[in-house]
Amino acid sequence: MTADQLQALITAGLPCEHCALEGDGRHWYATIVSAAFEGKRLIQRHQQVYATLGSRMHTDEVHALSMKTYTPAEWAAQSA
Repeated sequence: MTADQLQALITAGLPCEHCALEGDGRHWYATIVSAAFEGKRLIQRHQQVYATLGSRMHTDEVHALSMKTYTPAEWAAQSA
């Protein structure tokens, strides 16, 4: 799986204002900004992202995904 493929899967299933990925093909690090995260706890946000990947997490297409998830307001505050 490439970074572009993984990014396409996430953004197809979750409206993202920003989605950046780094990794080596098995271990991925994502920064995801989405209004869909509003009012959600961290675990709920991660579950939303995992849901976009479906069985790919179970079949080892995506071995590991570490992520930072932000609402647009959180992202703006962090970037300031």
